[in-house]
Amino acid sequence: MTKKPIIYQVMTRLFGNTCQGRKPYGTIVENGCGKMNDFDAATLENIHSLGATHVWYTGVIRHAMTTDYSVYGIPRQTPLVVKGKAGSPYAITDYYDVDPDLAVDVDKRMEEFLALVKRTHKAGMKVVIDFVPNHVAREYHSIMKPEMVKDLGEDDNTDMHFSTSNNFYYCWGQPLDTSRLPYCGNHEDCYVENPAKATGNDHFDNSPGPNDWYETVKLNYGIDYCDAGGRSEHFSPIPDTWSKMTNILLFWAAKGIDAFRCDMAEMVPPQFWAWATDKVKYAYPHIQFIGEVYNPGQYRRYLSAGFDYLYDKVGMYDCLRDVICHRRPAAEITRQWQVNNDILDHTLYFLENHDEQRLASDFFAADARKGIPGLIVSALLNTNAMMIYAGQELGERGMDEEGFSGCDGRTTIFDYWSVDTIARGYYDRRRMKKQERELRDLYTKVLRLANEESALREGVFYDLMYINPQLAERQYAFLRKDNDTLFLIVANFDDVTVQTSVKINRHAIEWLGLPHQLVTAKDMLSEYKCQLNLQPEMSIDLQIEAHGGLILKINL
Repeated sequence: MTKKPIIYQVMTRLFGNTCQGRKPYGTIVENGCGKMNDFDAATLENIHSLGATHVWYTGVIRHAMTTDYSVYGIPRQTPLVVKGKAGSPYAITDYYDVDPDLAVDVDKRMEEFLALVKRTHKAGMKVVIDFVPNHVAREYHSIMKPEMVKDLGEDDNTDMHFSTSNNFYYCWGQPLDTSRLPYCGNHEDCYVENPAKATGNDHFDNSPGPNDWYETVKLNYGIDYCDAGGRSEHFSPIPDTWSKMTNILLFWAAKGIDAFRCDMAEMVPPQFWAWATDKVKYAYPHIQFIGEVYNPGQYRRYLSAGFDYLYDKVGMYDCLRDVICHRRPAAEITRQWQVNNDILDHTLYFLENHDEQRLASDFFAADARKGIPGLIVSALLNTNAMMIYAGQELGERGMDEEGFSGCDGRTTIFDYWSVDTIARGYYDRRRMKKQERELRDLYTKVLRLANEESALREGVFYDLMYINPQLAERQYAFLRKDNDTLFLIVANFDDVTVQTSVKINRHAIEWLGLPHQLVTAKDMLSEYKCQLNLQPEMSIDLQIEAHGGLILKINL
């Protein structure tokens, strides 16, 4: 049986940390740090019981940080070019190494990761890790690369702005200007880079600002962004970076992982992805690629280049967020899936991740329960993948002021911190609050239904909105069917309980092969049962709670 992917994202450094320090800008000693070993059998079973089929371990590969591990032979990073005390997991310092923060025994950090992969598989879930192809940390240097592997930039000609033989872009003899960077250190923390390398967010001069990805440098895949005639592509012969990055993918694929979540995939040319995914999938056919692509106009191009799933951020996520926040009518959901109807099976829906603000934050909905109708739509609309972010199922608000991250409605990726809702929900469940238990129970019911019911896992989908204009503003209704099982699903985005009616039109009944008869329906979120008349155009009267929904199962 092919399962619908339900990806559970964890910020690995934060998840298992139960330290109560929580000092803004605190060090690892003051605030603690979660470990890979915190994902023991019981914790993984708890995640699996939620309905998760995959765990995305964010921040596994060694990245820039201020904690000094030089006693273990790990180069120390200059704080000036590190964001936060713990650093960004997207500023990789060694593609062949594991983050030492995550290890109980630093010298055995790779062995601990391999054990984590085995435990996750034993718990019945697949392993996803990040692949960060567009940029690396400014002080990138691999100490763990295999023999005969050349380091990124090792043979670069720094007198050239661009060359297909170079791994980086250079600013002809100009040193990096750090005067605009947001750090007040002492002279011992000065950083020298001469010539300056281009910054990761396509900033090609030597003076990045505080809003740039100044802790990173851009990798060169054969595109000259500063050509006299404008942007030009140079893919023959194959650029050196293509080979080095493909070898990194093969290195991690050999460790037993199941999928790569590819950061900012659209900042890397699709020609590279087609070349690399072909080689990885030939050697490891089970490996899947999940792409962070924000431009819907590029979705099909990147899917053709070997991606299995793409974020639908500037589509379904933005739409659902606006519906939840009363900025768009619920009927807009129809337009969003229709735009991508031919590739729906390859989209990834979500309401939270490490980049986005928490549902329960003051910057989004201010109440986690307001996200339930969005959860129902994301998880059950079709056969595509769905993702939740650790703590979402517990109502985590993301309103801590952790340090570099600040109070922005997000859970920090830059600081050493402990997320109290996760600490309670997975390591001291006796302290869980009533509303946390209730919310997790709801998430569990919805996410498990997505795979337990074949009609929801792989059945056909039918949108009921065009025949039900009365629902357009705050409700969304659709059907799912497989064999003799039919689901009528209605999500209520309104702040009040509604009494409404839903019609199933003649075309739906004929296309789905539904009998013209009275049937019994059971709501899978409650004990509610009712009789439904499946006669064409007949109105079905329903009551739906505020910020809730009905998932009515009908055995035909």
